Amino acid sequence: MKFCPAELPGIVLIEPEVHSDERGYFLEIFHERRFAEAGITEKFVQDNQSHSKMGVLRGLHYQVGKGQGKLIRVLQGKIFDVAVDLRPGSKTFGKWFGVTLAAIEPRMIWIPADFAHGFYTLSDTADVAYKVTEFYAPQNDRTLRWNDPDVAIRWPFQGNPILSDKDRAGHSLKELLPLAR
Repeated sequence: MKFCPAELPGIVLIEPEVHSDERGYFLEIFHERRFAEAGITEKFVQDNQSHSKMGVLRGLHYQVGKGQGKLIRVLQGKIFDVAVDLRPGSKTFGKWFGVTLAAIEPRMIWIPADFAHGFYTLSDTADVAYKVTEFYAPQNDRTLRWNDPDVAIRWPFQGNPILSDKDRAGHSLKELLPLAR
């Protein structure tokens, strides 16, 4: 397992070692000791999975109070995955990092708590699995607007993505500043 820090401090790309033969393949998704050696010591409490059609954008979600660290991987399909730094006092507050994740290249991304997270589906469909470090708390749930000009994410699409009502009603970074603490 290879751990590669991203340009945005705290985010880590993880490349599992794939063992292939004529039967198929095997890989480790999580190994507590290896993750701890890479500085990821958080305890995971819940596993989630989503299925999305091409053009669906989910996010940018985060929780106040008890933020969720997330370990993201694609089981089927391809996505453009994004994290936005919302850590108070961070030198990279409001900056974003994006990476393409695909099932055919089984790498993962670790996104610490206090980052907003979202993704855009690039393939016909995509199944995304993510482990989280805190339980979902609807009262603490927040949505950063996917197209906030102050964040200026360069999404890989033209036109308008398919959004939920919740994601369509997201707030700007300026509106969320008091709530991000």
